[in-house]
Amino acid sequence: MTKYLTLTFIIGFLLINFSATAQKKGKWQKLGSRVVNYAVDRDVIPVGAQEGNYTKLRIVVKGGAINMHRMTVHFGNGTSQDIELRHNFSRRSVSREIDLIGNERKIKTIEFIYDTKNLARSRAIVTVFGRR
Repeated sequence: MTKYLTLTFIIGFLLINFSATAQKKGKWQKLGSRVVNYAVDRDVIPVGAQEGNYTKLRIVVKGGAINMHRMTVHFGNGTSQDIELRHNFSRRSVSREIDLIGNERKIKTIEFIYDTKNLARSRAIVTVFGRR
C-alpha cells in the first residue's frame, strides 16, 4: 500500500511540475486590456517589467471594430520596438503572433495607435497576450 501511495505521490509531483513548466514556457498569458474610446486614437497598457520575459505577443479584439495602425512595445531596459500592424480588427478578431526582437524581453508598457469607424457604436475591448 505504501509503494502505491509513494508512486502516486511521485507521479502527481511530476505532473504538477510539468504543468507549471508548460504554463511558463508555452501558454499565452493575459498582459492587460483597454476599452477603446471613440475620441482617443492612442492607448497604453501598463504591463510592468517585473511580470516576466516574453518572446511573442498576440492581440485579441472583442465587442467592436477598430483599425489598428501601430503598436509600440516599451521594454524594461529603456528600449522599444515599433510594430506596424495596419490591420482592421472586426468585433471578434485575433492578430497574428508578433515576434519580439532579441531574446526574452521584459515589457514595461504597450502603446497602440488606432482609429475607430464604428457605426454600431459598440466599444471594442483590446486585450494583449504574451508568451514566454
